[in-house]
Amino acid sequence: MIFADKLIKLRRQKHWSQEELAERMHVTRQSVSKWESMQSLPDLDRILQLSELFGVSTDYLLKDEIEEEQAEKEADNGGRYVSVQEADDFIAVKKASAVPISTGVFLCIISPICLLMLGALSENIKNYISENMAGGLGIIVMLAFIAAAVMIFIVSGTKTSKFEYMEKEIIKTDSSIIKKVKYEKEQFSKKYIWLLTIGVILCILSLIPIFVGAMIDEDNDIVLTAFLCITIFIAAVGVMVLTRVNIINNAYNMLLQEGDYSKEKKKRNPLVSVVSTVYWLTATAVYLIWSFLTNDWEITWLVFVVAGVLFPAVAAVVNLIVKRKQ
Repeated sequence: MIFADKLIKLRRQKHWSQEELAERMHVTRQSVSKWESMQSLPDLDRILQLSELFGVSTDYLLKDEIEEEQAEKEADNGGRYVSVQEADDFIAVKKASAVPISTGVFLCIISPICLLMLGALSENIKNYISENMAGGLGIIVMLAFIAAAVMIFIVSGTKTSKFEYMEKEIIKTDSSIIKKVKYEKEQFSKKYIWLLTIGVILCILSLIPIFVGAMIDEDNDIVLTAFLCITIFIAAVGVMVLTRVNIINNAYNMLLQEGDYSKEKKKRNPLVSVVSTVYWLTATAVYLIWSFLTNDWEITWLVFVVAGVLFPAVAAVVNLIVKRKQ
């Protein structure tokens, strides 16, 4: 196989266009086109750059006698190769998406606040607002918040989708990249610990307003609902902080293949991921069905609290089943 054919094959394995390869090589698309059509050959520096980019040896690129099977083994030795540029792009995208995604989570959690307050006002203050009007406005605001969050998730997902292999596939990279990522993670670790602590403390302290409201006037529904809304808001801030720092920390773990993204866990049965997805979709469905049927939005949000408490046990059982099958 000649150089041009090898270049085309390697580029297609990465699912890159000629323009995308040209950007990574810092050359024009016409240059890549000429390489692939055998009109010219890249210089030695470009050959070395291609070697690093695709994770193959220069011998494979330049020597026609190396067989295809050996090349494939070399290109996929120990997993998918990640270049310096890919690693930098991945970290940058994850850092950029951490804020919008955590904001979307925040919007989802606080979405029922307006509905709760309007419902309490309509039931306890005569002629302030009708029950139907309160319910209608509250649901409109809630759905608007959720819609905004979904839009954020979709936009962020399109930006990170090209890096999905980082989470699922075993990857390999140069030792220099590993050292760089480890250094960046160490620099981030102090900030991570502080923000993680703040997020957890906020989630714990968020329960205080409920008890404060009960102490002030346990028979006043407006007061109790107001303090419940404060509880939800504080918890939402805590979860937002936790989500943001964990997105960034997980990005480092994916590149280093540590923690939940170790090689061993990437090889585990896909049943774990399937069960996790079905579990949370079921919890969301139960929450929405119960809420709309009973209109007890001030109570139904506890579905997610219970689901969060039970999830580690469910995950442990699934992992045990998977280990026994293996």
